Amino acid sequence: VQLQASGGGLVQSGGSLRLSCTASGFSLESYAIGWFRQAPGKEREAVSCISGEDDSTHYRDAVKGRFTISRDSARNTVYLQMNNLKPEDTAVYYCAAQRPWTGNPFDEPVDYDYWGQGTQVTVSS
Repeated sequence: VQLQASGGGLVQSGGSLRLSCTASGFSLESYAIGWFRQAPGKEREAVSCISGEDDSTHYRDAVKGRFTISRDSARNTVYLQMNNLKPEDTAVYYCAAQRPWTGNPFDEPVDYDYWGQGTQVTVSS
């Protein structure tokens, strides 16, 4: 059972990146998938979540209108499309899986069952 997060990189302010979270050894279907980020010296924070029940999507206020989470069941992958990136989005981004979904789109990291290894996103001003 493994989650693989990828797609990070270095972009200029206003640029875009698409992060991928791919599962191996199990199906992401019916799992809630959360994207978290952790900047240096800060706690890990929830960024976005897609429900495992109805694929409803949820975003923290700081990324609403700029980030989009989506699920591709055929590829067993969840994406986080990040547009209009800002320097304050710079962090290591992690994906995590939870089943059953607690119903709280901003659960604490401890409430998630499986984690990917993280991918660095750096936004230059």
